[in-house]
Amino acid sequence: MSTRTSTRTYARHLGVAARAMLVATAVLGIAYTAVITGIGQLALPAQANGSLVRDAGGQVVGSALIGQSFTDADGAALPQYFQSRPSAAGSGYDGTASSGSNLGPENRDLVTAIGERQAAIASADGVPVGDIPADAVTASGSGLDPHISPAYAKLQVARVAAARGLDPAVVTALVDQHTTARDLGFLGEPRVDVLELNIALDALGR
Repeated sequence: MSTRTSTRTYARHLGVAARAMLVATAVLGIAYTAVITGIGQLALPAQANGSLVRDAGGQVVGSALIGQSFTDADGAALPQYFQSRPSAAGSGYDGTASSGSNLGPENRDLVTAIGERQAAIASADGVPVGDIPADAVTASGSGLDPHISPAYAKLQVARVAAARGLDPAVVTALVDQHTTARDLGFLGEPRVDVLELNIALDALGR
C-alpha cells in the first residue's frame, strides 16, 4: 500500500471516528440529558429541583433531604427551636462530606460524646437520661438526616412551648401534623422533619 493510500485511509477512519463521537455526544450527552431532565421537571419537579423548603415568605431556607443545625453563633442550641439529631458530616450537615462517625459502640470518644449530649438534653428539656431516644445523641449514617423520631420531638415540646410562650398542646399538634408515617405502612419508622416543623413554628409569629 502506498503512502498516499495509507494517508487517505487514515484520514477516512479519523473522519468516521470524529462523526461517531459528535453523534454520540449529541444523542447521549445532550438529547438524552434534555429528555431525562424534562421528564423529571414534568413528573417530579420538586424532587428534581432538590426538594427545596421555603419559609412563609417564599425564601428558600433548605432542603427536605438535608438536616441543619438550630444553634447560635457559639453552637448552643436555640431553645425556641426543635433540635436535629447530631451530624458527623464535616462541621455538621455538610453535603460534600456525608458520613457517619464510623466509631464503634465501645469507642471512648463516641461514648464520651453520647454522655455529653445526654447531659445537655436532660438539662435543657428537664427529662431523665433514660427517656432520651437514641437518635437524639447519635448521628445518622449519612450525617445529613433531616428527621428525628416522634419520641425525640415530643421530648422537646415543653421547652419549645415555654420559650415561645405557647400552649404545649399547640406545639404537640404541630409535631403530629409534621409526623410522617412509615412508607407504604410498613417501611422505615415514623419521622418528623425538623426544618419544616420549625418553619411552622415561626409561622405562628412567636
